Amino acid sequence: MNKLERNERLVRLALLSIAFSAISVLAVITAFIFTEGTPIMFKYGFRSFLAGMNWYPSEKSFGLLPMIAGSLMVTFGALVIGVPLGLSCAVFLTEFSSRRLRRTIKPVIELLAGIPSVVYGFMGVVLLVPFIRRTFGGPGLSVLAASVILGIMILPTIISISIDSLLAVPPSYREGSLALGATRWQTMKIVLFPAARSGIVASIILGMGRAVGETMAVIMVAGNAADVPGSLLSPVRTLTSNIALEMGYASGEHRQALFATGVILFVIIMVLNTIANVTSSRRKV
Repeated sequence: MNKLERNERLVRLALLSIAFSAISVLAVITAFIFTEGTPIMFKYGFRSFLAGMNWYPSEKSFGLLPMIAGSLMVTFGALVIGVPLGLSCAVFLTEFSSRRLRRTIKPVIELLAGIPSVVYGFMGVVLLVPFIRRTFGGPGLSVLAASVILGIMILPTIISISIDSLLAVPPSYREGSLALGATRWQTMKIVLFPAARSGIVASIILGMGRAVGETMAVIMVAGNAADVPGSLLSPVRTLTSNIALEMGYASGEHRQALFATGVILFVIIMVLNTIANVTSSRRKV
């Protein structure tokens, strides 16, 4: 074995070790969360955790249904706001703007993903919450406020991946549709959207995963009431907020119940990421 082959083999082993180290970290995190969280779920029953209405750790009541419902409502609200805006922006930048404008705006939009979530939360507390309180009533800290903030936070993910997916469609698709007499909007609706469907769906699912897992901004604007929200103007507590708010002082079964909350959140996010990966790997023929 010469020196070049030996160096190549060392580089290959080093890269393989790095790849396995990343997988090992994920495995350790998964094992730790499940080891800490599943015993109490078996002790009190999965039904009491998933369907229980009351969260009173001091009284051994660990119902997570209000937090699960809160997470779903906030995430759904974020998608209602973020998906139309994100797809509209992606369509404009790919089909109705100049290449120079797209190259200028796209990096700026992607920079939004680098803004700390606490900054979004601060802007929500200062501007959005008082506006909701004056306009619609209620405390202002609500499902609506959290949905709007999360809807803005998931925009970079949806816009960036959707743009890349639309640009990946072969130019012949556009040219053939336009040559047949279709308008640009008809081409977008009938030809490009179906061709880029896998990437667009993946962007939405990844944005959903970001919304489900967000913590700090939600804590600041959601109100954090451990009750099933009755309306968009009601305060809400999500699964991530529940962990962040109480882990600092929790002990014993209370701490284990928070790890059980993490188990449920972990499963939800892993399912979303798996769906995104499967969807991204599919290509429409």
